[in-house]
Amino acid sequence: MNFIVKGTFKAGHKYEPFTKKITTLNKNLASEKVFSLLGSEHRVKRSLVKIVSVEEAK
Repeated sequence: MNFIVKGTFKAGHKYEPFTKKITTLNKNLASEKVFSLLGSEHRVKRSLVKIVSVEEAK
């Protein structure tokens, strides 16, 4: 299933918005994948990532 995850993460002194399209089995795994991707790409800790919505893509 495809999910669209929207939220913000802290970059420097401000929060940057993001939108990621993730393919996983459920919403919880989509959130975990986003935490993993942002951590590896931007070196952001989980506590600095705020997920606003996880929706199934149509």
